[in-house]
Amino acid sequence: MAAVAAATVVGVCLTVGSASAGTLSGSLYRDPSSAVVRWVAANPGDSRTAVIRDKIASQPQARWFANFNPSTVQSEVSGHIGAANAAQQIPVLAVYEITNRDCGGASAGGAPDLNQYQTWVSNFARGLGNQTVIIILETDSLALLTCLSSGEISARNEAISTATRTIKSANPNAKVYLDGGHSTWNSAGETANRLRAAGVQYADGFFTNVSNYNSTSGEANFGRNVISALTGMGISGKRQVIDTSRNGGASGDWCGDDNTDRRIGQYPTTSTGDSNIDAYLWVKPPGEADGCRYTAGSFQPDLAFSLANGAPNPPTTAPPTTTPPTTTPPTTTPPTTTPPTATPPNSSPPTGDGCYADVAVNQWAEGFTATVTVTAGKSDINGWRVTVELPAGAAVTGTWNAQASGTSGTVQFTNVSYNGRVLGRQSTTFGFQGTGTGPGRIAVCVG
Repeated sequence: MAAVAAATVVGVCLTVGSASAGTLSGSLYRDPSSAVVRWVAANPGDSRTAVIRDKIASQPQARWFANFNPSTVQSEVSGHIGAANAAQQIPVLAVYEITNRDCGGASAGGAPDLNQYQTWVSNFARGLGNQTVIIILETDSLALLTCLSSGEISARNEAISTATRTIKSANPNAKVYLDGGHSTWNSAGETANRLRAAGVQYADGFFTNVSNYNSTSGEANFGRNVISALTGMGISGKRQVIDTSRNGGASGDWCGDDNTDRRIGQYPTTSTGDSNIDAYLWVKPPGEADGCRYTAGSFQPDLAFSLANGAPNPPTTAPPTTTPPTTTPPTTTPPTTTPPTATPPNSSPPTGDGCYADVAVNQWAEGFTATVTVTAGKSDINGWRVTVELPAGAAVTGTWNAQASGTSGTVQFTNVSYNGRVLGRQSTTFGFQGTGTGPGRIAVCVG
């Protein structure tokens, strides 16, 4: 199972419908504050340091977000995303916060309930910016269901589907992957059924092998079968990412704390050479324990050394030997007209109690998506209603994190069960998709 200790983990406008699963390209982000990087810096004289530094700490790995911290998660995410954007690299964020995660096993925890889970996800999503980011959404959440009743499974599926759409509403460039387990767990057909039930049609695909050490070739074959099964269900264009952080040696028992025959696998890359696979990733950081011998998620240098010792060195990329051609910029003078500026529509902030709302619109030729942030005034609110005036010819075709009354003209949006309570000066978000031109203003927010 996915094992992450809370002490060591920290860590996008939506088009509702099938998400594009285009090929990822670009370099992945290496977090300079990861546990392994910190250990290497603190232990320069350790005999294991050089191997761990060169083969593990040098590599991009996922940043896990597994603490239930709704008040601070947005700032933690935005700080990490900002650093990755500044480096012009793609960050990988592993979200591990679903209620009753790991069925109470070594990595038990998560949000106290699914209402609070959605609040946490909304705050998480607000920190994601608007550039490419990879989201590994809830390891084991679909492959491991043995502790849940049928009603609880349905509620979890809805929560994951909503989380996917919330993330997509905050950053259209987010690539979201749902839990596909691994090739020696559930069958490809069963995995596809579970993915469909959890809303994979809104995601970019699925991830496998975070909770095991199966070979990359075996996982790729499994992934092709899952994709084929999804296509047979009418869900096309989905792709796979594979965790290769610990699958370079023998496979078998899921827990690696006591195994010395594991090795790091293929180094992380978005250049997979496989049209079905978006990336090989190191989701589970090599050297972090599974919870059998050591505390789940704790960094253990002996585990890291065992994984890295004897493994191949990372690939090196030589700079191009050809000189790029030089071109003379055109001599045309840019136009002197000033482009129009647009201020996002908003209602006036309340002087005391109540709420106000800001909207951000992503417009394209045939339609738009709108993300609305509802902020409470001085005091907490228990329920809110936002009225939106749509231009002539515009119509709402989909809504998330709210209920809509009407589809054109004056449309009212009200909270759903999990986001009606907003603390003073705090915010929650909802969104909607439509045809035509996006809303010109927010008429009123009532809390």
